[in-house]
Amino acid sequence: MFKELDPLLHSQLRLAIMSVLISVKEAEFSYLKEKTGATAGNLSVQISKLSEADYITVEKTFRDNYPLTVCKVTGKGITAFDTYVKAIKEYLGTKS
Repeated sequence: MFKELDPLLHSQLRLAIMSVLISVKEAEFSYLKEKTGATAGNLSVQISKLSEADYITVEKTFRDNYPLTVCKVTGKGITAFDTYVKAIKEYLGTKS
């Protein structure tokens, strides 16, 4: 029987954001925008959804009078991502 996929991570952009953050632990908004190819508006909306679910934290500060947004993956986010990846592997019939 197939496990239910986390609907929050089943979005292409949210999955991309989490994939980047899993590999680097934290990233600036501009880096995420570059890596995902998303528009600023769409990226902002998806980051908010991940933050509301406590999958990531968002820290807003300033650097040289410019806004700086840094996203970090949380323990809950890492667990959710790992669970999602395992479920996808089961769908594909792979275990590793």
